[in-house]
Amino acid sequence: MTESTPSHDAGARDREEPLPPAGLAFGTQTWKEIAYLLANLPLAVLGFVYVSVWLYTGAGLAVTVIGLPLLAGGLMGARLLGRWERARARALLRVRVEEPSPIRHSSGAGFFPWLWTTLKDPVGWRTALYSFMRLPWGVLTFAVTLVSFFVLWPVLPWIVRGLTNADRAMVRGLLSPSDELERRIAELETDRGVVVDTAAANLRRIERDLHDGAQARLVALAMDLGLAKEKLQEDPEAAARMVDEAHGEVKLALQELRDLARGIHPAVLTDRGLDAALSSLAARCTVPVKVTVDLPTRPAPAIEGIAYFTVSELLQNISKHSGARSASVDLWRADDRLLMQIRDDGRGGARLDGGSGLAGLAERLTAVDGLFVLDSPEGGPTSVTAELPWRDRADG
Repeated sequence: MTESTPSHDAGARDREEPLPPAGLAFGTQTWKEIAYLLANLPLAVLGFVYVSVWLYTGAGLAVTVIGLPLLAGGLMGARLLGRWERARARALLRVRVEEPSPIRHSSGAGFFPWLWTTLKDPVGWRTALYSFMRLPWGVLTFAVTLVSFFVLWPVLPWIVRGLTNADRAMVRGLLSPSDELERRIAELETDRGVVVDTAAANLRRIERDLHDGAQARLVALAMDLGLAKEKLQEDPEAAARMVDEAHGEVKLALQELRDLARGIHPAVLTDRGLDAALSSLAARCTVPVKVTVDLPTRPAPAIEGIAYFTVSELLQNISKHSGARSASVDLWRADDRLLMQIRDDGRGGARLDGGSGLAGLAERLTAVDGLFVLDSPEGGPTSVTAELPWRDRADG
């Protein structure tokens, strides 16, 4: 069985190496933690001074022209402080925290939109808060670690482990990106690339079909009609035969154009919805297909179109590769999701990397916050379950 589900990174923390247990013998990790705690004080002083200077100066000058730009520049510098602290935590504490996304400025938007976007940066403000909190914490950890090193050295490994666990919590809580937001941004960036690539591929396919099919046939038709016109006076019978052949070419060209238009967006889908459109698809499939559509209302046109072309590609795969004797298509709505299940009793063994286009179909569904699950053991049967977000059709 092969399954495909949206593969989202669960976060860098899941990839952190487990810490060795603290013990009487001072291991490498214990020495790294001692170094981290002793470095807390000087680095906390530097961070506190930096944040205090730019924050109080920028806030005091906010009524003037230079106050807000100074605050924005200070936030960008705070981001650099956060990057340094994340690198230090990775090297000494084994804390794996992803770098936040850069500030997204609209290109060509001007100075004031840039200023406003920078001032709203949550990463910079959380880093400033981290720098304020670190000063008293840095004094405490430096003093406790230094005294324990000379007085309480038998239990020092457990002391530094407890202190650095608090450091790890602060790094994860204040210096990590906004998990859900950052993850969603990364997903949308990837999905946007998939959608753009799919649209470009569809445009190339339409261009190729027009060039190699209907356009070539219409060029040949124009030439045949030109020859028929020349022979009209000399040999009317030959001209009539050529006109008759041209008439057949016109019918074929019209059929190709209809097929191409149906591939872009079928009229029956627009006029009558998924039930009629999928029944039309099933009638053209080489395998008998039972279609069941249980939808109280029609979804938004975009969702309807994606569902139609998903079923269309799956039925084409059944016709070409499955060797099935029967198939079924079921559509229904569950809460805010449109669910589709396509089954066949064929030979099975379908794979996402088998060259049947299933991988691209799964990517396109994922790009619109959908889901694609393939269950196709050797010997069959094959079942594909797909989900799409439900959006109501706008009135009018």
